[in-house]
Amino acid sequence: MSAPAAPRSNPTAVTHEVTNQAPPLTGHDAADDAVLLEGVRREGAEWHIDELHRFGRYVGSEEAQHWADQANRHEPELRTHDRFGHRIDEVEFHPAYHSLMDASVRAGLAGAAWADERPGAHVARAGGFMLATMLEQGHLCPVSMTYAVVPALRRSPDLAKTYEPLLTSRVYEPGLSTPAAKRGLLAGMGMTEKQGGTDVRANTTAAVEQADGTWRLRGHKWFTSAPMNDLFLVLAQSPGGLSCFLVPRVLPDGSRNTFRIQRLKEKLGNRSNASSEPEFDDTVAWLVGDEGKGVRTIIDMVTMTRLDCVLGSAAGIRTALAQAAHHARHRSVFGVELIDQPLMRNVLADLSLESEAATTLALRLAGAADRAHRGDAGERAFLRLATAIGKYWVCKRQPVAVAEALECLGGNGYDEASGMPRLYREAPLNGIWEGSGNVNALDMLRALTREPESLEALSAEIGAAAGADARLDAAWRELRAELARPEDAQLRARRVVERAALVLQGSLLVRHAPAAVADAFCASRLAGDQGLAFGTLSAGTDFAGLLGRLPA
Repeated sequence: MSAPAAPRSNPTAVTHEVTNQAPPLTGHDAADDAVLLEGVRREGAEWHIDELHRFGRYVGSEEAQHWADQANRHEPELRTHDRFGHRIDEVEFHPAYHSLMDASVRAGLAGAAWADERPGAHVARAGGFMLATMLEQGHLCPVSMTYAVVPALRRSPDLAKTYEPLLTSRVYEPGLSTPAAKRGLLAGMGMTEKQGGTDVRANTTAAVEQADGTWRLRGHKWFTSAPMNDLFLVLAQSPGGLSCFLVPRVLPDGSRNTFRIQRLKEKLGNRSNASSEPEFDDTVAWLVGDEGKGVRTIIDMVTMTRLDCVLGSAAGIRTALAQAAHHARHRSVFGVELIDQPLMRNVLADLSLESEAATTLALRLAGAADRAHRGDAGERAFLRLATAIGKYWVCKRQPVAVAEALECLGGNGYDEASGMPRLYREAPLNGIWEGSGNVNALDMLRALTREPESLEALSAEIGAAAGADARLDAAWRELRAELARPEDAQLRARRVVERAALVLQGSLLVRHAPAAVADAFCASRLAGDQGLAFGTLSAGTDFAGLLGRLPA
């Protein structure tokens, strides 16, 4: 007796109909953002707005977002040897990574601003960098380091003359070849070592001068990102003390420099970017700046990468907010769209407030950098202190803001396909790179002690809003009292830098943001009329005014 036939499914049966789900956030202009555009205009780059919209349409395109996903799913792979056993020390990337790099370099996000004489060039670059971060963060590590290397390299005019025209190029040309033969170069840096980490003066990499004026390095770096870049600034111990050196992957004669990549790091996030441990063994290098002044030389580079950390974290917060707002506009609960539910309005308004404060501060720092590079001593002094303050606070706020935004999507946000998990994995990164929270808090103390003009510049900036809001005035008085107390300075450093960031943000918003934003910020962040979580703004808040500032 034969077995009964298995029941056949009905291909025409409708098992369910998908409703109440938000469509993908694609096909839009990511630069259609009042907070971003107002900041770029205010800091001197209105001439760049049309280009920001062009780049914003690229960032919002389905194709670019597919590249971002692919570059993180197909991670870089290390190739230490070729099939015949020759040492090659190369990293292979997915084509999507190269597409992202090409677009960002062509948009001038690497070194191009240094070759642009227009006022606001660095602000224009900052706006584009934020947009690119909203798309994908990992590929921007080599872009950021290339931007940051130029001021440090200028300490050695002969080296700058050779390499700066290629570092400021808008041409992305991957692959290892003679630097002078390429149309564009990328740069990186190698500071930390396993025994020291942040304490770079504990570095043991040794440098020995040669008769021809070059140096030879021997040592092992612990965390060097983007090892396929063309040039690296490296710290090493010379007879005169810790010094900075330029290390090319390929030497002028076309031969490979010794740059042994021992392994790639397995990181929490930033998966599209290769971070490595390189080993130097009789590696050819050129001295940059004065011997024994390596930290002073490379700090020019670190200052700029710290600025990019602030820009990147502000953009990461804004990206997460945009995703949460988009979901809330298209999702209904109990017959009412989420965006109109009172408690969700509170959460989104609070996130919007956090995002606007971060974005406004980040672009103010970019404006200060632009004017400082053009000779404004006051802006240089302000930048010295405010960068440490902004780096500490904005980077600290990114993880909690992204987590709250992810929660707005519920289970949909926990799904890898939503893109929110990638944003969450990236969120702690900027708080670690280029100096952790403690490093920046202590750097603020050093600036206050060694460069009193930086406090004068910060005071002038905050004081520009004097009398406009009593809560801001009170917070500034309290902060000045804290700054004047020398006892237990290190113990209190985080408390002081946090308060300094909030008072600075409050001053900026009181002067430049709509009244609804400034009032809510001063009430919640300065006067304490808020709980510990997002979504705890008081009932008297102008929620409509805050929600009107959400990204489109």
